[in-house]
Amino acid sequence: MPVSTLHFYEAKGLITSRRTAGNQRRFRRDTLRRIAFIRIGQRVGIPLNTIAEVLGKLPDGRVPDRSDWAEVSASWRAELDARIEQLLQLRDDFTDCVGCGCLSLDRCALANKDDQLGANGPGPRRLIAARKQQSADPLPTGGPANCHPCVTPTGTDGMR
Repeated sequence: MPVSTLHFYEAKGLITSRRTAGNQRRFRRDTLRRIAFIRIGQRVGIPLNTIAEVLGKLPDGRVPDRSDWAEVSASWRAELDARIEQLLQLRDDFTDCVGCGCLSLDRCALANKDDQLGANGPGPRRLIAARKQQSADPLPTGGPANCHPCVTPTGTDGMR
């Protein structure tokens, strides 16, 4: 593991070390376990701040025992199950999505899950609706020359 990583973990308060007379870092056994735990958590995609919260629950100054790790495992179970479900969906749906080549936002379950505006048609539905509303609003009397600034249906300010 790079020394810079250990410095970073120390700066974030995730681990501690002591210094020798020659200014070398020395880590206690419980700190080595914490480092391994951090690396495992990061490998499965757990954010560092979430890992830090869990490490804050572990005892200081002693190697966590089986009951400590069981508590950590129980606290992460729901989050890990949700991540596993997302990864399974990605695995199962991604091939079809990329395989079709369209990456269609109106029907792609990966790119646009639970799309409610898609029922109104393709494209940027809110922008299209706003432009339709804008073009339906009549211009003030006198036309664009007397309106400063005048917003036209194309969205420009009338200035060229």
